[in-house]
Amino acid sequence: MTHTADGGPNHPAASIYAAQPWLAQLSEAQRRPVHPAPTLVHAFRDSVRRAPDTTALAYFDGRLSYRETEALSDSVAGHLAAQGLGRGDRVAIMLQNSPQFVLALLGAWKAGAVVVPLNPMYKSAEVGHVLADAEVSALICADRAWEAYLRETAAAAPSVRIVLTACELDLQSTNDDRVLTFERLPRPTDADDLVEAARAGLNSPSGRELGPTDTALISYTSGTSGTPKGAMNSHGNIMVNAERQRTGHPIAEGSSYFALAPLFHITGMVCQLAACLTNAGTLVLAYRFHPQVVLDAFAEHRPAYTVGPSTAFMALAATPGVTREHFASFEVISSGGAPLPPALVEKFRAGFGPYIRNGYGLTECTAPCASVPPEKEAPVDPVSGTLSVGVPGPDTVVRIVDDKGQDVPFGEQGEIAVRGPQVVSGYWRLPEATAEAFPDGELRTGDIGFMDSEGWLYVVDRKKDMINASGFKVWPREVEDVLYTHPAVREAAVVGVPDAYRGESVKAYVSLRPDAEATPDDLIAYCKERLAAYKYPREVTVLPELPKTTSGKILRRELRSTQ
Repeated sequence: MTHTADGGPNHPAASIYAAQPWLAQLSEAQRRPVHPAPTLVHAFRDSVRRAPDTTALAYFDGRLSYRETEALSDSVAGHLAAQGLGRGDRVAIMLQNSPQFVLALLGAWKAGAVVVPLNPMYKSAEVGHVLADAEVSALICADRAWEAYLRETAAAAPSVRIVLTACELDLQSTNDDRVLTFERLPRPTDADDLVEAARAGLNSPSGRELGPTDTALISYTSGTSGTPKGAMNSHGNIMVNAERQRTGHPIAEGSSYFALAPLFHITGMVCQLAACLTNAGTLVLAYRFHPQVVLDAFAEHRPAYTVGPSTAFMALAATPGVTREHFASFEVISSGGAPLPPALVEKFRAGFGPYIRNGYGLTECTAPCASVPPEKEAPVDPVSGTLSVGVPGPDTVVRIVDDKGQDVPFGEQGEIAVRGPQVVSGYWRLPEATAEAFPDGELRTGDIGFMDSEGWLYVVDRKKDMINASGFKVWPREVEDVLYTHPAVREAAVVGVPDAYRGESVKAYVSLRPDAEATPDDLIAYCKERLAAYKYPREVTVLPELPKTTSGKILRRELRSTQ
């Protein structure tokens, strides 16, 4: 199911946002309707026809052309079908950024399945919940994870009847020990090998073709409640955003895209993998994020596009030996998945050249629902110092609403609500949670933000992260943005901590840039000069590194739990 940009009682024609002031920020080409392929498999096959010998996947010294990737993924599909996988069955994929992930993904879709992407950092209980909740039929995972704990986890999930394991040393021979730190294991006797299945020369099963309304992914997200729920991203959801990426950015067909974001994450899946394969480009993979490995790949492959969290760009900027030349090939660099401080954008541009383009989206809206157009630069709100996340696309309507779902005026804060063809139809087998989060098909994001009269969207923070200090609202993002302007600060996260007098007080955790020095008292004084008395942090803790998700988002909840 997809949604149109208008209609529905929560988006009346009289809404102040119905005028879509953001359209004035888009070029004529960006405002044109897009006509995406029905699914990524259709778009990929079209790229195979146009560019069969172009490299589709680059993995260290390994290369797979579009023709080879087509044949290998066909064989994976044939293997899954021969093992009894049916149309609509769920296939869980738990792999790092490797060609094996792409072959598994395309193979599962060619077999008519629904893919359930899993974070490779998940522990047994987290995987077990997803396998049971999605009633997963097939599991495709790293052989090391299978040997370590997934064998027992899968045994406890009665729906799992097909297992393929992958050694992610395959399909390359560099064996870069900065990231590929593991040894090759003996072939499991109770699972089939993914690469062997891909090389078996099987045909993709017939009669399994999927369409835009079919579910492509069940993407598990904690959303606003903390309880993992499976967002049902349709093929149409994926393709409209992939096509908007392709047509909205001036990136030539056949260009290289570097997979900085994890492919299991919706940003990596749509903005990197889907956009690249739709554009007959080369997807450059480097297993997992390691700053020096990434910079080496930039120098070798000269990518035109990448997208990642702000924390990744902080890490790259702090890597010894980094130069402007590492970033000289980029036509577009986007940021998503974590807040982007204005100070980082300017420091990065001054040091390395590119302007990092902010963006905003959620799993429930299949990655971006707002971004900074290529010809524009995001404004900074003069009052709060918040950097805009961009403007909605021409087929998307973003509203700012109060607790009753009514519009608030331009410039006023409220919850961000999104309606458009990228918004999912709901959560897997959770009708009540779906009704609450998607009233009349409009996504209530749980994010607090505002929009100015020209259509620029600003995200303030998550509802649940607001700090109540002596009755005053403090949004962590505002304090973090100030900390990022300090020359010694590399990363910052702000949380509320119990305070007998104020109820809550503001505490900051920071990591410092290499060779920089700043004491907690220095940082407190710096913020005190720049923030209202109730906003500045009363306590600062300096850590070597802040805890993050594998997609690069700083984990405030982990820091909060240490109190």
